[in-house]
Amino acid sequence: MATSVSITSTYAGEAAGGYISAAQLASNTILNGGITVKPNIKFKEVLRLFSTDGLVANSTCDFTDTATITTTEKILQVENFQVNLELCKTSFRSDWDAMSMGASANDNIPSTFQDYLLGYVAAKVAAKNEATIWHGANATAGEFDGLVVLATADATVVDVVGATSTASNVVAELGKVVDAIPASLFGDPELKLYVSQNVARNYVRSLGGFSVAATSNAGTDGKGTQWYNGGALSFDGVPIFIANGLEANYMFAAKSDNLFYGASMLSDENEATVLDMADKDGSQNVRVILRYAAGVQIGIGAECVLYTPV
Repeated sequence: MATSVSITSTYAGEAAGGYISAAQLASNTILNGGITVKPNIKFKEVLRLFSTDGLVANSTCDFTDTATITTTEKILQVENFQVNLELCKTSFRSDWDAMSMGASANDNIPSTFQDYLLGYVAAKVAAKNEATIWHGANATAGEFDGLVVLATADATVVDVVGATSTASNVVAELGKVVDAIPASLFGDPELKLYVSQNVARNYVRSLGGFSVAATSNAGTDGKGTQWYNGGALSFDGVPIFIANGLEANYMFAAKSDNLFYGASMLSDENEATVLDMADKDGSQNVRVILRYAAGVQIGIGAECVLYTPV
């Protein structure tokens, strides 16, 4: 007779923080440093921005104010979300048993069945969160306005209209984005050229050569299409960041410290629950519940370039 698995565990506030963090921070854009994370926001945080004009002047014996300082504010507001999911224990029990006995190649083996289920749900939430960071729309349930939506609505963002990416045109299209980057940002260590997966693949293929003939154009290091092994990419000196959440053919240039992600993380509003329904309705179902908050914001729109395909 199989051992009964009975679980009823509720985590709230800091106790839920580990699971909520796993669900939020596993996003490719966040995990690889593509955006500045503002943790533990319950509702709103004010982003204070300022710029100066006429900072340097000729020397005199007196103190004379040499600059005009302009201060602006942006509001980073997070929205509350929830995951209510019902899973059948028998569908996951064999996988968890194998992992708990060390039969899995995974480095991090969940110690309990409830950790396994919460980890499973957190991974699904992370994938959704990555897509929402870039193309989310507040009008869609379970999403906040993403960076592309915010940039589209911001008249100060530099807009570039492009085309469907191919291996033959990708260099020219990347060049359009880099050419549109404000001169004051070029060379900044935080500047990144965010591209969708298909743009990155086309760029890798274009650098592999063979566009003329295999004998005369073997690409990077003369290795043809086998030159790339997952390392760093750059274009005209600007690091390329492959953002999994960007839809096909989109590109975005900005400093990572000018893009903000607000997260609840250890907020007391966080909740992670695994509820076994066996002693309630006699079923083999387990309910998994996550509650958290998230949102994004752009600091200075004029320091961003949005490339939109047509």
